[in-house]
Amino acid sequence: MNITTAEHRERISIKREAVVAYRAMAAFDRSIELDPALRELVKIRASQLNGCAYCIDLHTHAARTAGESEQRIYALAAWRESPLFTPRERTALELTEAITTIGVHGLPDAAYHSAAAEFPPGELANLILAITAINAWNRIAVSSGMTNRP
Repeated sequence: MNITTAEHRERISIKREAVVAYRAMAAFDRSIELDPALRELVKIRASQLNGCAYCIDLHTHAARTAGESEQRIYALAAWRESPLFTPRERTALELTEAITTIGVHGLPDAAYHSAAAEFPPGELANLILAITAINAWNRIAVSSGMTNRP
């Protein structure tokens, strides 16, 4: 089904109207060094929380291309109840949720300390940057009305 209601049409092309800043954002995102599979899980989960259909579609395709299973992608929304994720992935997803919803309760010490125990400092820094980047992309996509075109 092709939805063409006003709320599902692109409002503005940030890529076209703010070329330099958009390229800088893309370069920032590409500069983050993190395991690609974990990075896609983080991107999908943050996008689910932010209600960003464009990014969910983009990153589920990227995850599949990178070898992620359909079963794990489907279970991602309920990762806490699923046995399909490793302790390391669970820690990253917990941190993703905490940072994505940071305006509600701040970043709980427990989420940060769990991540700091699981990830060495450089990797933790890149994980935080990856979470920050996808949250920024979600806000760009949702506010500008980016759409997935068949």
